[in-house]
Amino acid sequence: MTSETRTGTTTATGARTRTRTRTRRLPPLPLVLAGSVGLAVAVAAIAVWAGGGAVTAIPGIPDAGALTAWGLPAARTVTNAAATATVGALLLVAVLLPGGRRLGPAQLRYLTWAAAAAALWAVASAATLAFLLSDLFAQPVTGVLSLAVLADFVVTDAQGRSYALMTGAAGVIATLGVGIGTARWARLALVVALAGLLPPAFTGHSSAAGNHDAAVTSLALHLLGVAVWVGGLVFVLVVVARREERAPDAVRRFSPLATGALLAVAASGIVNVAVRLPSLGDLFTSRYGLMVLAKTLALAALCGIGWWHRHRTLPALKDGEWRGFVRLAAGELLLMAAAVGLAVGLSRTPAPGAGDASVSTTEELLGFPVPPPLGDFPWTPLFTQWHFDPLFAFGTAAAALLYLSGVRKLRARGDRWPVGRTISWLLGLAVTVFATMSGLAVYGKVLFSVHMGQHMVLAMTVPILLVLGAPATLALRALPAAAKGEPAGPREMLLKLLHSRYVKVVSHPAVAGLLFIGSAFAVYYTSLFETLMRSHLGHLVMLVHFLVAGLLFFWVVIGIDPGPRRPPHLGRLFVLILTMPFHSWFSISLMSSSDLLGEGWWSLLDRPWVTDAMDDQYNAGAIAWATGDIPVLITTIILAVQWVRSDQREARRVDRQIDRGDGNDPLAAYNAYLASLHARDRRPMYPATPSRTSTSTPPPHTTTPSEES
Repeated sequence: MTSETRTGTTTATGARTRTRTRTRRLPPLPLVLAGSVGLAVAVAAIAVWAGGGAVTAIPGIPDAGALTAWGLPAARTVTNAAATATVGALLLVAVLLPGGRRLGPAQLRYLTWAAAAAALWAVASAATLAFLLSDLFAQPVTGVLSLAVLADFVVTDAQGRSYALMTGAAGVIATLGVGIGTARWARLALVVALAGLLPPAFTGHSSAAGNHDAAVTSLALHLLGVAVWVGGLVFVLVVVARREERAPDAVRRFSPLATGALLAVAASGIVNVAVRLPSLGDLFTSRYGLMVLAKTLALAALCGIGWWHRHRTLPALKDGEWRGFVRLAAGELLLMAAAVGLAVGLSRTPAPGAGDASVSTTEELLGFPVPPPLGDFPWTPLFTQWHFDPLFAFGTAAAALLYLSGVRKLRARGDRWPVGRTISWLLGLAVTVFATMSGLAVYGKVLFSVHMGQHMVLAMTVPILLVLGAPATLALRALPAAAKGEPAGPREMLLKLLHSRYVKVVSHPAVAGLLFIGSAFAVYYTSLFETLMRSHLGHLVMLVHFLVAGLLFFWVVIGIDPGPRRPPHLGRLFVLILTMPFHSWFSISLMSSSDLLGEGWWSLLDRPWVTDAMDDQYNAGAIAWATGDIPVLITTIILAVQWVRSDQREARRVDRQIDRGDGNDPLAAYNAYLASLHARDRRPMYPATPSRTSTSTPPPHTTTPSEES
């Protein structure tokens, strides 16, 4: 359908000429969204059929039936679409649309959309749970729809628990989302939605891969990137098509998020494929590899569309031309839907070499082959045995690139940034990589002593280097400030976070010290240590917690970045002196303990070269004690240097005030204060009071001989 507009121009002779321009109307937005979902389902069905995920029943072998064979991928597709829509709507409300503490009318309207999408998400996820149970037990779905059977599946099976958690997260958002009225609660709902996407990533193909540590982490990053990218694009398209007042601001804020999500999707996809495919040749000869190639082509096309958006449609959108953006975004959304359908097909297609029974139980628990014994030179394998971890690899790489880009921006405008801070930051990231991907990470799952060394490096060595890099100060200097009347940008959000009530509480010296020391006792002297070691996600959470607790503590003691409270240097020294004896107490308690900590985990591992687990635990306590004293000494020296430099800066500031002579001379004010004290001391303590005789009539005046003469 087309519409005509007429415009008139006047020639040099005064004649009026008319020209007609034809503009093609855009397709209705609901039709585009419905077409995207339909395309995703169709592509998923084709991919499942091509990948062999819906095979015909073989006589004599139980089969779940055609309903489960086709219903499971369809339910997963709707689940993914609804989850993505929920994340996109909440991302629009909490991040993309500017606003104050209270949500505006437009934000409340899209929050209702998020609740509706979450309700569909919960229903589709529950249906996926039922179809999954039917597929695992090879029974028709009608035969497993029993509350007792479903409850047992949720309690005893990891996949059942994962989809139950997803259903619960979606149900919470659908139920409570309509009652949210503030931006803080909207951000919390967004966090719940993103967390609800993750449980299924730790089951299925990735968890069964030989290197399941890298597989599940990369898949989790992949899911988060896709949800933010696709969901954000859907609702950015919605606000632009509806011509919301703040639509240009939403597009501007979404652009860097889309770039980061694209990089996360591409990098995590490469890692996941590398883990699942035994060789590069399988990429071209197997059904699974061909689907990966098709998905890669779709991703490359999406990269091209993103480049066109950044260089053509976004500048035009600032000038009020929105049709080009909507057309291109609608095509991008359809291409994304096809990629989502391919992803569903991949989840039902067995990877080459899947089902290999040669993997030992210990290798399944660790996620990698059992390392060799340390031997006569125990330090050598710590540098030769490496294990790739996508979370820390991508995280440290992103942190390094962002930091260097900030330094480059400062130097480009002529500002100075200390080289020592840059070296400290990059060295801290390098030590993080060594602690999480070298032999420390490999043997840290096998030997308690090496695990304790990894813990100490992450909690006491890396934080000292990172806090001296002053990343928040660099970001505040490099990020542009929002113009007057414009919505808050990243710089304003960072300032708000640094001075928020939450940061004020956790950065209190008592709280930081309690988290730093108390968490070690809480993890190791309870069953929490064994529980976290049994799960790759739990192990990651434990390592990240140790790192964050160390960063918080050393930020309070020697941090350079601004914060809500900065104790004086004497107070920081007192915090350090007061906290470290508890660390020594923890180390001594490990060395003197007669109970094996985490015995349930160590007993599951086949470690014939470990002869005495209690002796290894004693070594763990010794390592904790020895590696704790050196960082404390270094921290004390750094604190002393900072104290001296602070006094020198204060002295120079006073000297400048004296040299200026601007009336604010602190030395002159101090001398005046001393003079006032001296004058007060010279006053009589009690004022003299006249006697009664002095108040009577004065005596008669007598003259002297000299006066008479």
